Amino acid sequence: MITQVIHSYKQAYTGLSRSNWYLALVMLINRSGTMVVPFMTIYCTRQLNFSIEQAGTIMALFGCGSIIGAYGGGKITDRFGFYNMQLVALFTGGLLFICTGYLKTFTPLCVAVFVLSMCNESFRPANSSATAYYSTDDNRTRSFSLNRLAINLGWAFGGAAGGFLASFNYQLLFWVDGCTNILAGLLLLKLLPAVTVAPARHNAAVAVRQSPYRDGVFLFFIGITILYAACFFQMFTIQPVFFKTAWLMSERFIGILMAFNGILIVSVEMVIIHQLEKQKRPLFHVALGVLLTGAAFALFNLLPASGISALLVIATITLGEILALPFMNTYWLLRTTTDNRGEYAGLYTIAWSVAQILSPVFGSRLISNYGFNALWWVSAGVCVFTAAGYFSVYLWEKRPLTEN
Repeated sequence: MITQVIHSYKQAYTGLSRSNWYLALVMLINRSGTMVVPFMTIYCTRQLNFSIEQAGTIMALFGCGSIIGAYGGGKITDRFGFYNMQLVALFTGGLLFICTGYLKTFTPLCVAVFVLSMCNESFRPANSSATAYYSTDDNRTRSFSLNRLAINLGWAFGGAAGGFLASFNYQLLFWVDGCTNILAGLLLLKLLPAVTVAPARHNAAVAVRQSPYRDGVFLFFIGITILYAACFFQMFTIQPVFFKTAWLMSERFIGILMAFNGILIVSVEMVIIHQLEKQKRPLFHVALGVLLTGAAFALFNLLPASGISALLVIATITLGEILALPFMNTYWLLRTTTDNRGEYAGLYTIAWSVAQILSPVFGSRLISNYGFNALWWVSAGVCVFTAAGYFSVYLWEKRPLTEN
């Protein structure tokens, strides 16, 4: 049994390029400082004495800036390449994190958060294009999972360290987040050679259309992804406040819960993806993962307030995330070529940015009017609806060509 487990882990990590390992290391350093966003709602309400609606507005501005950053980042990536775009995003984002920590009033903080998220989010399309460039058709899903492993290992450390630092001084969160961004940029310069123009290396699957904005199936996929992501983001925006105010948990324990999410992903995601990636088309696994996320939100209303309950909810959300997110990346990548990959990545990132706006705005207002219970039931219902949407696309694309 132990031998089989060791073999499964070995197979899961075999065949990935050295460049993707380096890219994952850069991401690990970057995400090890991820502390500001998950604690921003608590910071605004507990330290700056903003209302939950004001905190929701600030979190929504992260999404607004992200839309512009993702769109621009995708365009720039296709025009000038992913390498320089990543460097610019990391260095400017790092400086802006540090500066934002010194703003204490509502309007200046809103402006700073908007600009910060715009710079920060321009990194994502470039990074997705880089991951695809350094991978092959056979290991693409695992390459993205390796990248996610680095993100979540960094998240585990950053969440735990952030909870510890927040109990002393929230100002430290901004400094650590900024410095790790800059360090990641320096590491990228050191480990990976510059890539100016990617060769015309096409995907095994031909892109459905040249522009993602004319790809009807992809646009439907983007629409339901926005709905799912709006629910998923409750984990980072409203959920920490829920744990603090409704379940009366400390910042340190909230940090531990965030770390638990990352540790689970690091421990099992690559093995699960390796076992599943050849069994079904990507959207089958996405639909199942989204259903699990909905079940996790329902558990908030069904379980008593306790540390065990919180761990069970986080475990369920994490399993849903493991199934959904890597295969979402595989799905949109199968519709691209090297000529339009940045735009597809940008539009996919925009979907998550739009959700980042909707999540805190509607979440905070739903709580203000109807309470946390209503938020969790609505989120569970939306997840069921979007899972049906993903599954319908899966069934439609599975039809024989003679039926079209």
